[in-house]
Amino acid sequence: MNSLGKKAKLNLAGLSAILLASTAAPAFAQDADAPSAITISGNAAVTSDYRFRGLSFSDGDIAIQGGIDVAHESGFYIGTWGSSIEDSATYGHTELDVYGGWSGEVTSGLTLDVGLLYFIYPNGEGGIAGPSDYFEPYASVAGSIGPVELTSGIAYAWSQDSLGNSDNVYIYTGASAGIPNTPITLNANIGINDGSLGNPTGVLGDSDYVDWMLGVDWAVTDNLTATLAYTDTDAPAVNNFTDSAIVFTLGVSF
Repeated sequence: MNSLGKKAKLNLAGLSAILLASTAAPAFAQDADAPSAITISGNAAVTSDYRFRGLSFSDGDIAIQGGIDVAHESGFYIGTWGSSIEDSATYGHTELDVYGGWSGEVTSGLTLDVGLLYFIYPNGEGGIAGPSDYFEPYASVAGSIGPVELTSGIAYAWSQDSLGNSDNVYIYTGASAGIPNTPITLNANIGINDGSLGNPTGVLGDSDYVDWMLGVDWAVTDNLTATLAYTDTDAPAVNNFTDSAIVFTLGVSF
């Protein structure tokens, strides 16, 4: 996930159960054109560098990513998202995120999103602390000020074996604004990480750092988007890990 958001994720058994439930009721001719209560969407992307909260998970190399989401009209959703990562004994070569939550407008112009995300590394052997997988609850609020959309959120991973029995908190704020009469959208994000996830490879002396991103999206078509972003951190510069980078991503939604 190039950002926490979206960085939003589902298992096939859950999807099958939802689809079965949605088709269990009798179908009537007058309901044929009625909108479905469930929406299924997907995405796929290729990126020049998988950056997550400012850190490179692909060692500066190209990564292939994709996911699927299932949302109910009530606001509840589940989904899954995956990416190739730099191969290592601890994490393997694949990241798979599974998540579920609720998103909806809580007051006029203000949207709340809360959920639980499970980071899975199916090919990893785990580190000294044990397994690599961990859980992370998250929450964010979003609204608009004029043409600018603002999102602020927090993700908290409690103390778990895979985190060295230490917790982690990530707080961020992002802004997005489209340029009128163009397919261009400008984006900015800043985040603060405090805890065990700030030093996942053990090469940094400090696990607390700030990351930021400035980017531009170009909507090539309704479903195809090209993104160019500059990302950096205030952590000690480590080549292809915490150093600044210009990242190009081509993504499609369906």
